[in-house]
Amino acid sequence: MIGNLIKKVNQKVLPKNYFFSPEWIVLGVNNVCNLHCKMCDVGTKTLETNFAQNLIGTHPLNMPLDLLKKIIDQMAFYYPKAKLGYAFTEPLVYPYLQESLEYAKSKNIKTTITTNALTLKQNASKLVSGGLSELYISLDGPQEIHNNIRGHAKSFQKAVEGIEEILRINPKQSISIFCVITEWNIGFLKEFVNYFEKFPLQQIGFMHTNFTPQSVANAHNLIWKTKYEATASNIEEINIDNYNLDLLWEEITEIKKEKFNFPIHFSPEIENKDKLNEFYLKPEKKIGKICNDVFSNIMIKSDGSVIPAHGRCYNLTLGNMYSESLKEIWRSTVLNNFRADLINNGGQLPACSRCCSAF
Repeated sequence: MIGNLIKKVNQKVLPKNYFFSPEWIVLGVNNVCNLHCKMCDVGTKTLETNFAQNLIGTHPLNMPLDLLKKIIDQMAFYYPKAKLGYAFTEPLVYPYLQESLEYAKSKNIKTTITTNALTLKQNASKLVSGGLSELYISLDGPQEIHNNIRGHAKSFQKAVEGIEEILRINPKQSISIFCVITEWNIGFLKEFVNYFEKFPLQQIGFMHTNFTPQSVANAHNLIWKTKYEATASNIEEINIDNYNLDLLWEEITEIKKEKFNFPIHFSPEIENKDKLNEFYLKPEKKIGKICNDVFSNIMIKSDGSVIPAHGRCYNLTLGNMYSESLKEIWRSTVLNNFRADLINNGGQLPACSRCCSAF
């Protein structure tokens, strides 16, 4: 409790001199994905956005193993309590996955993977032998709904087979499922939760859509374009007008009333129907408090370049692991100035208004 209080004071009073360690080092180990999600800039080939560029705009295609080992070595030396998160884009197709997991394990670094689970079944033994700490699986609804959103006729079935396989090998494997709420799965969220009642999950998390309309990006860029240029994001196929918000609120209320075998979380936790309408229909209005991830995470791309927080953040280069240490980058002037600009503007910039990091 005291430590968290000191952290918050440090963030608000001295953001340019943040002295706490990172909690996560997020990796973009490759620039490829094997699905085509309707709500993703990469899936819709909207490649000019910050999000797409952060995910697939760098080379080489795969992060060299020597670079990843260097990151792990520096984590073990500087930040041994931080978690190493394989996230963007699809880690299970990374060719050095098992070897890098085993190397992290040898250095006592906890690892996590966020995956669409399309190839989980054939990779399950690699993850277990590599000592994977936590597995986060991204699914978007019941079978038919999920497959439609992901553009693959058997993606849901393959994910379930993968979950069953990894639990067969290691019944104690920590598994969480996350679902992005979109216009296509509203009305099916309760059915989705019910399907997984038989699985020993750590949690199911529902994430309200992260999006940046062009109008919000334009307003942001009037002030911040030279330092932190924003782009519209995740709106190529999504149409907010098609979101049945009345039905969504009914589902949220119903799910929260019931008890399940695992916790259910919503991000953000929206307290009433009016706030739900505000979230989706007034994206120019800030409703989060402060960006948490810029004080806890950095993301390293396949070429060694580093950006704040994770793939959804601004395409702001903090440094490069080939020329600077992890500690130097975490305490860099560029990142400290970004933290200070966020705090001095109420914890968020205009284009941060519908990012998950501010809740």
